[in-house]
Amino acid sequence: MSQLKFGTCSWKYDSWQGIIYSDAARQNYLKEYARHFNTVEIDQWFWSLFPGKNPAMPRGDTVHEYVTSVPENFKFSVKVPNSITLTHYYHRGNTGPLIENPNFLSQSLFELFLDSVVPMREKLGPLIFQFEYLNKQKMPSQAVFLDRIVKFVSGLPPGFSYFIETRNPNYLDEKYFKTIGDLNLRLVFLQGYYMPDIFGIYQKYEQYIKDAVVIRLHGPDRQGMEKQTNGVWNKIVAPKDHELQALAQMLRTLDERNVDAYINVNNHYEGCAPLTIQRLKALL
Repeated sequence: MSQLKFGTCSWKYDSWQGIIYSDAARQNYLKEYARHFNTVEIDQWFWSLFPGKNPAMPRGDTVHEYVTSVPENFKFSVKVPNSITLTHYYHRGNTGPLIENPNFLSQSLFELFLDSVVPMREKLGPLIFQFEYLNKQKMPSQAVFLDRIVKFVSGLPPGFSYFIETRNPNYLDEKYFKTIGDLNLRLVFLQGYYMPDIFGIYQKYEQYIKDAVVIRLHGPDRQGMEKQTNGVWNKIVAPKDHELQALAQMLRTLDERNVDAYINVNNHYEGCAPLTIQRLKALL
């Protein structure tokens, strides 16, 4: 029987008080969060690449705190540090040269990351390799990208669930899905930003989705949502009823195919991730 896990992208929001947090939750939001949801996405370790500094890895005391705050059946989705997935350092504006990231798809750095999260191994769900949009300067072609992925995956330690997210719409073709499936990687569907609607992509390539999938609900307008909410994430301000209905149907078909699904919801999707999850569960 397939598993369906609902969670949010991070959990550290004061404005969720009265929705899932009590006044006493401030000391450990995650512990109270885990009474409502059975998974969460950790994105804080993604931000790890800074000029002139060694790549930042998870701190042992933080990992211990997270593991001891949740029950046994809880699963963490973790975004792999961008010191591994960025081809170049972030480039502000259109001036200045691109500077290559020497640790792009470094197996040794990834193993160092795995060592840092060993205490949460039993609670590790998807390990997500998130790649930004890659223009021709950063990545000549899809073929070159997939070739790098093939070489990298060949050295990955077994026993973990690896997922891949691309933000290149032009990469989403049969070659991409077949290659990812042949490598025994799992797929991330991103609903939002400038990516195509996930429902048409799913219908076209569902044969390549095998045992598990991550669906990330982000929405198309991050800055607009921040302006609209003023950073207070306690109500639905941009309802996406049609998308949620389509997602409910997608989840039903995944269940029929015995595919495990993680639904990771961002506040930027509708304005309040926990309330979006409530709305989706009601449709199911």
